[in-house]
Amino acid sequence: MVFEPEPYSVLIVSPGDRFRESLSPLLPPGSFNPVCVARSCAEARRKLLERGFDLVLINSPLPDGPGLPLAEDLCAETEAGVLLLVPAGIYEETAAQAQQSGVITLHKPSSRLLASHSLQALCAMRERLRARGRRQVAVEEKIRELQMIDRAKWVLIDKKGFTEPEAHRALERMAMEQRITKVQAAQRVVGGISI
Repeated sequence: MVFEPEPYSVLIVSPGDRFRESLSPLLPPGSFNPVCVARSCAEARRKLLERGFDLVLINSPLPDGPGLPLAEDLCAETEAGVLLLVPAGIYEETAAQAQQSGVITLHKPSSRLLASHSLQALCAMRERLRARGRRQVAVEEKIRELQMIDRAKWVLIDKKGFTEPEAHRALERMAMEQRITKVQAAQRVVGGISI
């Protein structure tokens, strides 16, 4: 079975169209959609308030800043993969600083192959973050379920005088008899439906 991820949303931050046009062949619509453009750090921040992006490609320098602070903020505040392209003359210094924040840095000009490999690395990073996000959601849901069950047990202990094992068995029995989950039984108990 071939892995086919959902399309990646992309924000290209660049003052000119030439950069976007040079990236176009590397961003086929089936894999990268939508592809939005911002021409400055300020415009990029506004677009990021409107929606999240999977990948952000920054062509530095920008009219209102070097791009590195934006890239660092994105890595700290979002799960987007961030690629910062900087002039070759400041690449070493910028890359060393950017790496600490999780920003992938590329010097310009760069070959199409190097840009393609960098995009592949960003996509791999984004998939790892997506998987981590799904696991985190599952864990948080399980915690909420356990909290609901515990809350229902305390209701039964407080209102009915059950012991903790009796409350546990009562919830299990209610779930089995009514053919519902234990969490649903707990919600009914907390909601005032008697056992």
